[in-house]
Amino acid sequence: MPKVLISDALSDAAVQIFRDRGIEVDFQPKLGKDKEKLAEIIGNYDGLAIRSATKATEKLIEAATNLKVIGRAGIGVDNVDIPAASKKGIIVMNTPFGNSITTAEHAISMLMAVARQIPEANASTHAGKWEKSRFMGVEVTGKTLGVIGAGNIGSIVIDRAHGLKMKVVAYDPFLSEERATEIGVEKLELDELLKRADFITLHVPLTDQTKNILSKENIAKLKPGVRIVNCARGGLVDEAALAEAITEGRVAGAAFDVFAEEPATNSPLFNLPNVVVTPHLGAATTEAQENVALQVAEQMSDYLLTGAVTNAINMPSITAEEAKIMGPWIGLSGHLGNFIGQMTDEPIKAINILYDGVVSEMNLAALNSALVAGIMRKVNPDVNMVSAPVIAKERGIQISTTKQDQSGTFEGYVKVTVVTEKRERSVAGTVFSDGKPRFIQIKGINIDAEIGRHMVYTTNQDVPGIIGVLGTMMGENGVNIANFTLGRNQRAGEAIAILYADEAVSEEVLQKLRDTGKFQQVKALTFDVEE
Repeated sequence: MPKVLISDALSDAAVQIFRDRGIEVDFQPKLGKDKEKLAEIIGNYDGLAIRSATKATEKLIEAATNLKVIGRAGIGVDNVDIPAASKKGIIVMNTPFGNSITTAEHAISMLMAVARQIPEANASTHAGKWEKSRFMGVEVTGKTLGVIGAGNIGSIVIDRAHGLKMKVVAYDPFLSEERATEIGVEKLELDELLKRADFITLHVPLTDQTKNILSKENIAKLKPGVRIVNCARGGLVDEAALAEAITEGRVAGAAFDVFAEEPATNSPLFNLPNVVVTPHLGAATTEAQENVALQVAEQMSDYLLTGAVTNAINMPSITAEEAKIMGPWIGLSGHLGNFIGQMTDEPIKAINILYDGVVSEMNLAALNSALVAGIMRKVNPDVNMVSAPVIAKERGIQISTTKQDQSGTFEGYVKVTVVTEKRERSVAGTVFSDGKPRFIQIKGINIDAEIGRHMVYTTNQDVPGIIGVLGTMMGENGVNIANFTLGRNQRAGEAIAILYADEAVSEEVLQKLRDTGKFQQVKALTFDVEE
């Protein structure tokens, strides 16, 4: 009988699901805060069910000698060391959509609260004052709501805003025109949204691209009198710069549920007029907490009893039998998607996937999910192989799959083509007999390229001296080249060079390569592979 430890607070109904399915449960909802005790006993369990209090660190995972699955009731997995779990063969699951409605509703609630200064008026009235003239609010009807991030939660906020008779505009690099029309928003670039919006609400994950998306510079571009709502992630807004804008009267108010540092005991936004703050309550409703608890219990039970994988962060949804055969091809699909995702900066309209030979007879849904997840991970690090197709659909991205009998020298291969408004970009790969993935074609140019952790990709006209320029530039800037691969479609035509570096190559070095004028494209790529 499998044994599951629940180290954070889950509902009685969730605990009962495990028991009804024949799984032994040890329910210790306060254990997650005791790191030493948890590490002492974790080796006795096959599954660990958690919320946010338990920290599944590398040290804890190392002590988990029998652990097979970690289930996180909720979407965020910042408290789980996923690389360490993957290396040890532990599946990490979450419940990516259980909190969506609750978080969206909280954002709308915060918007209304800051529009009408409800918290301050409430405190004043409780204090026995009657300051009716002090709390002059604004209507939301007819106002323009700027939504930054039109994914799962953002699209729900958009729907609710339409019910409030607001005009809605959105900024989302992966939002297609077709999807924008479908959900009833005007798609804008960020600068235009900042100039036009009366209210702005953020619904994006925290990534290198979105960190401080409302920076001091962007806050200076805001429409005077705007109100800002952030129920997404701390770190999306420069809190100090926003506090300055509120103090100076350029921003009329803000409503924040998340902060750069949490627990937030001190913030530049605290105690400012018309600033509403809550302690990360976005997912804190009875319904949401119950939903994610029940979901994670069902998912973990299914895996421990049948081997079925659902909503896994580090593994596709496939059966145990398929996993043995498909593992290398799933890895390849993820790398192909990751390559295309890192190379594509404009909105994607379509993803076309071709499966050739032996791979065409496999579980293509799982391969598709791995590939699309690789593409989407650039802008959404929380994406997994289950949620990726849903997120792509929300953005109006068309996904097509074609399979064919073996057509070339390889036993099988996968080719993905991404279509944007400006171009099509393709890459193909295969799995060699050693089980390792290879890129075999990029932009129609045949190539034999291993996949390294740190790669520099360049394109140029096939002329003498390019290899020398690359080598000299890397050497002068202290970059050690571990290996390199070249490819071209014809003599004096377009050529590709891929360098493998021991460490990530800085943007400064990449710009020096661009400044030589010898390259059409220079890009640093990073892949999750063992060195």
